[in-house]
Amino acid sequence: MKSSNIETKDVLFTEFDLPQEVLKGIESAGFTHCTPIQALALPITLKGDDIAAQAQTGTGKTAVFLITILDCLIRKPKPKDAGPRALIIAPTRELTVQICEEAKLLGTHTDFRVLPVFGGIDYVKQEKALRRGTDIVVATPGRLIDYMKQKIFNPKNVSILVIDEADRLFDMGFIKDLRYILRRLPRYTRRQSMLFSATLSYGVMELAYEYMNNPQGVSADPEKITVEEIDQVLYHVGNNVKPNLLLGLLKRETWNRLLVFANTRTGVEMLARRLRDNGYAVLGITGTVDQKKRLKIMQQFKAGEVKILVATDVASRGIHVEDIDLVINYDIPQDPEDYVHRIGRTGRVGKSGKAIMLACETYVYHLEAVEKFIGEKIKVEWAEDDWYEKDRSRPYRPGRGRAASRPSRPFPRSSRLHKLKS
Repeated sequence: MKSSNIETKDVLFTEFDLPQEVLKGIESAGFTHCTPIQALALPITLKGDDIAAQAQTGTGKTAVFLITILDCLIRKPKPKDAGPRALIIAPTRELTVQICEEAKLLGTHTDFRVLPVFGGIDYVKQEKALRRGTDIVVATPGRLIDYMKQKIFNPKNVSILVIDEADRLFDMGFIKDLRYILRRLPRYTRRQSMLFSATLSYGVMELAYEYMNNPQGVSADPEKITVEEIDQVLYHVGNNVKPNLLLGLLKRETWNRLLVFANTRTGVEMLARRLRDNGYAVLGITGTVDQKKRLKIMQQFKAGEVKILVATDVASRGIHVEDIDLVINYDIPQDPEDYVHRIGRTGRVGKSGKAIMLACETYVYHLEAVEKFIGEKIKVEWAEDDWYEKDRSRPYRPGRGRAASRPSRPFPRSSRLHKLKS
């Protein structure tokens, strides 16, 4: 497994033998210097070799496979038969949209067509778009398999395959779907395959060696699970004053766009309403929100119409928004890998960011597993008494379609967890 080193620094995109159309697209996207994973992977992928790359989210891995795809499609003649030539498989609907947006940006100076394929939106509209023809398909497994079974998606001309966020596809139970798709693509000796994953587990590598042509392993900072540019801070806090500390942190921290993560759908609904009642422009997103509404919420968040998004882990891999200044883990995740995915929404592509975690009585038991997984202790800070803001939200009442909760009330200073520093 190759890892990043001094040679990955200060590598310019212009150093690669790329078509002018691609170089112009890279310039349009504002890219000049490669990130470590880009500097390591592009010399391999641009030669047409298969790759299994480990890189944290936000390190620029999407640009690796998109630049490689555009380079290949320009250099190779288009087959006479219709059908997509590149297939990108992603775990979430939001991620497919994000990849398509970046593909269109990098491909601004080409005439290649990019089509997202996923469930939750008009089936017939997507079917018509596939039948009209496209060059690059970015798809979630379920809807893609449906079109394959209906003979709407013809994979015979796919010469480039990308499996993005493979570990998440495994976590979400897509392994059987992946195998179904891969068995119906052209043989691995007749296509180039690229696999990207935050962690290269045994299962992921087994899939790589079974369906790829002797992939080269590449890892950017393999020993570092979290991105160095993220300032991680932990506050111990009692359940009953947790909302008050959150409100205080929102006032004290410097941010323009903010993500808050809760462990449950009810927690998201409760937090979103609580923050709205306290005067913040906020929306919540969970796995139960229908696709059209989820896309609208993400558009509002990206456009800055909504400054705060409250989400569950189901959305943590699908939120690809630049310039998120702060991520707050209102609840410590029960799966330590989710912590990495959550805080990876900030500090993207070399930019700095901050991640705050609130450790309450309910979820503090998961802290040890998180720190063990990331291989470091999270810096602990202690909130002063005047950090706790008054909560002006209305009481939550069960049975009215709202999450139930008791309103915050002041606690005796001696009972607050933040005073127990020993």
